[in-house]
Amino acid sequence: MRILALETSAKACSAAVTEDGEVIGSSFLCTGLTHSRVLMPMVQSMLETAGLKVDDCDAVAVAVGPGSFTGIRIGIAAAKGLAFAANKPAVGISTLEAMATGVSCMDGLIVCAMDARRAQVYNAVFSARDGVLTRLTPDRPIALDDLREELKKDEKRKIIVGDGAHLCYTNFLENQIPCVMAPSHLRMQSAVSVALAAEAAMREGRSVSAQDLAPVYLRPVQIGRKKSE
Repeated sequence: MRILALETSAKACSAAVTEDGEVIGSSFLCTGLTHSRVLMPMVQSMLETAGLKVDDCDAVAVAVGPGSFTGIRIGIAAAKGLAFAANKPAVGISTLEAMATGVSCMDGLIVCAMDARRAQVYNAVFSARDGVLTRLTPDRPIALDDLREELKKDEKRKIIVGDGAHLCYTNFLENQIPCVMAPSHLRMQSAVSVALAAEAAMREGRSVSAQDLAPVYLRPVQIGRKKSE
């Protein structure tokens, strides 16, 4: 099974192709350039270098959130266009699930954390054992203090991933809760992890049409929140 995957949910932008758990190609940029400028040239260059076309892939996957509202919209729009043009199914993957997939080789509690501001993180907790992930919580916005209290009695090794890892790491250690951050090359969002998670999703029948691919924000978009306030 060959998957083309996109990741634009945070500061970094990446694309990857995997086949049956093996990485065929990947491209990653974290330069401050807007995703709308770099994503499609990145995808085109990666595919050309690998000698592939979108038609050669079985599905197009993308991180659908949580994360940057603008980044998520860019990634989903690109995935919709690629999947629709090639008549391929689409796979929407939780940004947090993808991050956990990237460190599933590390046994313990995988604490996924993306900075949601206001002393909160977008979070999900997984248990990892022998490369198998078990989801323990839904994706959610949660206060750092509440997350700490929830996990403090669990004695399993705690591995923190995501762009909010430093926030959790500092908060936990200040309150005498042992934890480690994932290595820097595995800590952030990555299209490779999206692709690997999408392979599992495809086997479980969790694909959709390009038209049905939708974002998962967890919070109202900024303009809607301001209007309600």
